[in-house]
Amino acid sequence: MPVFFRLFIGAIFLVVISVFAYVIIKGLRIWLSNNASELEIRMGTAVAKRTEVWGGSGDSRANTDYFVTFEFEDFSRKELQVSGQKYGTIVEGDRGELLFQGTRFKAFDRSIAERGMN
Repeated sequence: MPVFFRLFIGAIFLVVISVFAYVIIKGLRIWLSNNASELEIRMGTAVAKRTEVWGGSGDSRANTDYFVTFEFEDFSRKELQVSGQKYGTIVEGDRGELLFQGTRFKAFDRSIAERGMN
């Protein structure tokens, strides 16, 4: 087998292993960071919702990630990934108590405000 061919295959193998290692380390860092974060409870308003669809080429199925942006009383914002079920129950403009840890959504308890009837 020619030396060039061995070096080329070795380089491809090294790139693939490096990409896998990078993805694993990045995910582990986020997971550890979330675990080290305090569990926060803040009053907030759902101000935006979005989805991100990925995959679905050829015979593979598409996947959807759901995100909700919350705005707090100090006008800071935080976008959190939520489940499809929670995404469906939260409406833009909903106000309530948000429970989260780092970038990890835990719960949102909507406050029921009375609205004037005309």
